[in-house]
Amino acid sequence: MALSAISAELRPAPQRSGGRYIFDRLKTLLDRTVSLWIFMGGMVIIEPSPYEFVFAIVLPLALFAGMKVYRSTAPLFLLTVFFAPFAITAAFQATFTPTTTTLVYEAVTIFLLLTSFFVANYVAEAPQERMARIMRAYTLVAVLSSILGTLAYLHLIPGAYDTLTRYGRTKAFFQDPNVFGPFIILPAIFALQRMLLGDRRRIVIDGAIVLVLMIGVFVSFSRAAWGSIAGGAIILFLLVWIFEANARDKVRMLILSMVGVAVLGVALGGLLSIPSVSSLFDERASVEQNYDSGSTGRFGRQGYAFDLALQHPLGIGPAEFRNLEVSEEPHDTYVTVLHVYGWGGGLCFYALLAWTLARAGKALVVRSANRRLLIPVIATFVPLVIEAAIIDIDHWRHLYLLIGMIWGVTSGYQRLQPGENKVTALV
Repeated sequence: MALSAISAELRPAPQRSGGRYIFDRLKTLLDRTVSLWIFMGGMVIIEPSPYEFVFAIVLPLALFAGMKVYRSTAPLFLLTVFFAPFAITAAFQATFTPTTTTLVYEAVTIFLLLTSFFVANYVAEAPQERMARIMRAYTLVAVLSSILGTLAYLHLIPGAYDTLTRYGRTKAFFQDPNVFGPFIILPAIFALQRMLLGDRRRIVIDGAIVLVLMIGVFVSFSRAAWGSIAGGAIILFLLVWIFEANARDKVRMLILSMVGVAVLGVALGGLLSIPSVSSLFDERASVEQNYDSGSTGRFGRQGYAFDLALQHPLGIGPAEFRNLEVSEEPHDTYVTVLHVYGWGGGLCFYALLAWTLARAGKALVVRSANRRLLIPVIATFVPLVIEAAIIDIDHWRHLYLLIGMIWGVTSGYQRLQPGENKVTALV
């Protein structure tokens, strides 16, 4: 007995291996770098943007940190592999645009497809934890952009009006107001779901987030963004009502809807009392703009663009359409992708959207603790797919982020970390 006691005392205590320590530190560094990467998605003034450069750090970190790759996300990678040859071939079809410019454009698209694949696998490993991290960074940059953009639009930040607005509309840290408006919708939809189903102690914070982001969408004066946030809110309400809300939740939803509409109406009424805001709103809210009508208007050139696409199976290359009979782009993603990536690349893009919608719909009807992660993403993605018919979205970073989120949540749909029994992805 004495000898065994002595040997027990002399036996070395188990120690954490150096390899395990480094691995854990790399995972922590990966998570923090992903947060930075998502935050930089709200600052796309140049292309390639800082978003691309930070991802160049994220990807090798993911490899060294041992991030898993799931078989269920393989279609995203295969679509990228099939898409790339068509896109590169289309780059060489351009006549007026330099080949270096067209190749950069195609490379950015391929990169964005890879970000979807990365996000899908990153989220699938721990959907609640990873979505929480992503949405915290996303909400932070969206709220910051909305506040600064709105203040600049109202001339309340000296010298910022010319930097953060364009055409008299808020663009924040984007090149165009039509990109800024849709970008900030997802955090608003997540916050709205928290208001409908979350802790009442957070309702003031979540309400403030929704109000700030909706005002940001309004002062972008993007009609597509107006329609997207309204459609997203309606889709969210219906999906939550059908799949998640109990009787008490439904009563709260009805009350909050009435109060929310009233508060939003007061806020927008205050903005519309400013003559310059009211004048621009009347112009943007009209059913048909000057550039929509006529043979060279938005809808006229879309018809010409479709005929052109049918004549060029290999595409015509990026930025070529504006150099032909019409000086503006067709502003229809479903035609543009045929021009820019050829028939093969265009079909890959169609397949990406259709497959993503199918996965989302199939998972939605299955009960899961992670369904509340999926509902706001679906509510944002569906209007964006519809919006693509009137604007070019194939280089919108948040489109591919949404696709990655849907594939990631559905791939890890029944996966919970120890101690997780409810949705924790609440910012």
